[in-house]
Amino acid sequence: MTAHTRTPSPPLPPVRDVHDLLTLSRAELRRLLQHGHAIAPQALDNWEYRGTALGLPRFVERLSWKTFQKVFLRDGDVLRGWNVRVQQRGIGADSQPLLRHGEPITFGHYQVVPARPSESPWPYGDGLLIDYGRGRNRRFDPIGRVRDPLVALQAGGVELLLGWSYLDLGLFRFATPSFFALERERPLTHQVAPPTARPA
Repeated sequence: MTAHTRTPSPPLPPVRDVHDLLTLSRAELRRLLQHGHAIAPQALDNWEYRGTALGLPRFVERLSWKTFQKVFLRDGDVLRGWNVRVQQRGIGADSQPLLRHGEPITFGHYQVVPARPSESPWPYGDGLLIDYGRGRNRRFDPIGRVRDPLVALQAGGVELLLGWSYLDLGLFRFATPSFFALERERPLTHQVAPPTARPA
């Protein structure tokens, strides 16, 4: 009798920079997410990251944006952050925030918490979780249902991170096709108060 052997998994695609990620399928991005590496939360303190959307259909990107910023701020015991709308200047270009009344346009406040893979509809590595539910500024805020697992693509490194979004509706959690890359860009340049601290 011939013993059954398990077919070995194909090797993970090599990733040097965000341009390599742009060539990958969603299935390949999902495998990278599953085998991603841990991130020390303090390594993100007071840094701005250049974001690039991955895995979305072209028509969706045209209706939204391809590049953005995610900002991480150490606020006491909490690591929190927000998204910044930026000029669409191409992949790898320095982020230039869009302004309103002379201030960067920000949205989607969140807190960064330990990974919760058991709650995710897809497995992911031992990274962190961006939890928009902890950063929302009103009771019925749709973005408050979004969760973004975040992993490092190199062990011990925080220069290039991979994230993905799912919806947490309590009893049910739904995967989305939305992946993103984060490239460390520069130290914090602009601090924004959390929504709960904003004047009415």
